[in-house]
Amino acid sequence: MARIRQVKSLASAAALRNHLEDLGVEIPMDDEVDPAGALAQPLAITDGSAGTMTARNRWAVLPMEGWDGEDDGRPSDLVRRRWDRFAASGAGLVWGEATAVRPDGRANPRQLVLDETTVEEFAVLRARLDPSQLTGLQLTHSGRYARPTTEGPAPKTVYEHPLLDARVESGAAEVLTDEELDELVEQFIDRAVLAHQAGFEFVDIKACHGYLGHEFLSAFHRPGPFGGDLEGRTRFLRSIITGIRRQVPDLGVAVRLSLFDFVPHTIGEGGVGVPEAFGPYQLAFGGDGSGVGTDLTETHRVLDMLDSLGVGLVCASAGSPYYVPHIQRPAYFPPSDGYQPPEDPLVGVARLIAATAEIARRHPKMTVVAAGLSYLQEWLPNVGQALVDQGMADAVGLGRMILSYPHMPADVMAGRELDRRLICRTFSDCTTAPRSGLISGCYPLDDFYNQREERIQLAAFKKAAKARLR
Repeated sequence: MARIRQVKSLASAAALRNHLEDLGVEIPMDDEVDPAGALAQPLAITDGSAGTMTARNRWAVLPMEGWDGEDDGRPSDLVRRRWDRFAASGAGLVWGEATAVRPDGRANPRQLVLDETTVEEFAVLRARLDPSQLTGLQLTHSGRYARPTTEGPAPKTVYEHPLLDARVESGAAEVLTDEELDELVEQFIDRAVLAHQAGFEFVDIKACHGYLGHEFLSAFHRPGPFGGDLEGRTRFLRSIITGIRRQVPDLGVAVRLSLFDFVPHTIGEGGVGVPEAFGPYQLAFGGDGSGVGTDLTETHRVLDMLDSLGVGLVCASAGSPYYVPHIQRPAYFPPSDGYQPPEDPLVGVARLIAATAEIARRHPKMTVVAAGLSYLQEWLPNVGQALVDQGMADAVGLGRMILSYPHMPADVMAGRELDRRLICRTFSDCTTAPRSGLISGCYPLDDFYNQREERIQLAAFKKAAKARLR
């Protein structure tokens, strides 16, 4: 493919618009950002049980974890430092990081775990944020991507997948039974009760990125009550939400949802990502059957279902970082387990924006948080303001950017110039590090991580990955 032009080389709004036109995609953008404009306005979120929850502005911290909790799932000093930076961000909405509902559901051995032994420390963690910051906690089981110990993958899956099973050494024995899923539903509900006890205003039942909650949505061929038609494929999610409503009606419920998915990609010629299989692909929720296109028909049906259950807050995402990172977190520099981008990353940004705008307009009662925007770099505030102004999203989420430049929201709302030294350039070190067994963080731009000894190990891993992708 043609050489990709980096966003940081586009020095003006006109240059970016011309480049987008050359790519044949549309991304809304304002020439100027008003410090007191759309992004600074309060946001009222209506939850069917908890009532109105208000964020003081339209900036959101997305669930960013660091693979850096204590071995028993408690928050560590590194976790507390990250949350302190979230507190200083100025963002009105903080979507707390992925937290396993039980130890075997961890995506890595140092992921946080919420249970009776850790709940008090989660209360302390919540208290580190400003009381005015609307704060939730993302509850998860990592399913296919569970790796709770240093001994390697320990997947728990919803169904046997013809392409993904081999990647994590799973098969029929790893498919969860209906009885195990019933038990897991109750554990999610119990952990939501604990999150409420710890002072969180809402919980997110994670349904994105290839983890367990997301995998149900493509369980077309699973027999029994948890698969088949859409009613079956949403049973797990619906059962958890209704149980939470019953147990803690004052707790808001949100869902982070992969709106669409693609066929898994692998490394092709020149290290560029290519579909692992060609032809019809029927296992992509929100896909059009081609494996590389979208059809949000079922996505809208799921959102209608969530609306009927009183869910008023949804964060948009797509695909999975494990097998299609280019549609979920567009980047110029791939992580060590990824591939060179098969398209200009701005195409991926535009695709996710278009899907986000479609759901925001089709489901106006829901509050929709946009994501996947970090690749916009200097232009993120300009695009974010346009998204909110035009009703294409209700809030702007920061993921990778929040690790390198946590006070971007505060700077924008104060009318200060952006600090270009801190702008995320999608180096992907925050992913390469944990994929290599190291803690996550912005090693290039955050001096705290840049000065840690892990930086030397990371450089060696990156060198090996670069050679693999040539």
